[in-house]
Amino acid sequence: MKIYHGIEDFSRLDYAVVTSGTFDGVHVGHQKILTRLLETALKNNGETVVITYWPHPRLVLHPEETSLKLLNTFEEKAERLKAQGIQHLVRIPFTKEFSQLSSLAFITQILVDTIGTRKLVIGHDHHFGKNREGTFDQLKLNAAKYGFEVEEIPRQDIDHVGVSSTKIRKALEEGDIETATHFLGNPYSITGRVVLGDKLGRILGYPTANIEIDTAYKLIPVDAIYAVTIRYEHKRFKGMLYIGNRPTVQGIKRNIEVNIFDFNKDIYGESLTIYFHKLIRKDSRFSDLEELKNQLHLDQTEALKILADV
Repeated sequence: MKIYHGIEDFSRLDYAVVTSGTFDGVHVGHQKILTRLLETALKNNGETVVITYWPHPRLVLHPEETSLKLLNTFEEKAERLKAQGIQHLVRIPFTKEFSQLSSLAFITQILVDTIGTRKLVIGHDHHFGKNREGTFDQLKLNAAKYGFEVEEIPRQDIDHVGVSSTKIRKALEEGDIETATHFLGNPYSITGRVVLGDKLGRILGYPTANIEIDTAYKLIPVDAIYAVTIRYEHKRFKGMLYIGNRPTVQGIKRNIEVNIFDFNKDIYGESLTIYFHKLIRKDSRFSDLEELKNQLHLDQTEALKILADV
C-alpha cells in the first residue's frame, strides 16, 4: 500500500475506486465498505483509494473538547487498511482552512481532477465538505456530470445493533472487551514504549513492563486487569495487563503495566503492542501486599485459562 501525506503527492489514476472518511477503528462496518471497494476495483481492473483525514476533524474544530479518544493512531489505521488490501491511502491534513472547502469543490478538485474517481463507495449517512453539506443525494446528482458512479453501503448491523466507532469506544471504557472485539473484527490494541518503573511487580514475583503511550488521544480501556497477548519483535506472548493507579500502595498516577508470561529479557526502551482479549477483574484495593500477591496468582491462572486457545 502506498501512503500519500497530502493530496498534492497523488498522481491521477485511470480507474480509481474511492472511499473517504475518518475510519477510526477500521471496524466491521468500515470493512464492508472496503470489501466493496476491492470487489469493484477487481471487476473493472481499477485501483482502490482511501481518503482519510488527520488529525481527526473534531480535534481541530473543537480543540476545547478533550474527551475525544481515538481507537487508532494514524499508523495503526494505515496498518489495518493495508491488511484489508487497500492500494492507495491518501492522508489529507485536516485544518480549519480545509474544513471550509465546499462539497462541490471537494468533488471537482479532489475526487475528479486529482484522484480520477470512476466509482465512489460511501457508508450510510456519509457527509463531507463545509458544514458537512455534502450528501449521498448530492453525489448522485453530480456523478454523471463528472463521470463517476456512486454507491452507498446500507447501514451495517451486527446483532441488530448499528456498528459505530462511538459504540466501540463506550464498550472499551466499560471494559466490555468482547463487544469491542466483535465490532472491530479483531482484538483492540495499544502500542507503547517500555519505561522504568518502581519494580513493585518484581518484588511481588510478577515483574511488569511499564508501558508509556506517546499519544494523548489514544483510548485506554477502563482501569482493570486484562488477559492479553503481546507482540514483541514479531513474536507473540501471553500475559496479563494492569491499568490503574495502584490503590493498594496509594498510587496517584495511572499506570499501564504488563506481566509477560514465560519471558525474561531486558526490554527498556523497546516497543510493545498489546492485544486485549478479556477483562479479568476491575481494579481494587487490597489490605496489604501479600493479599495482592495472592490475587495476582489467581489472575494469572484465569488469564492462562482465557488465553488457552489463543
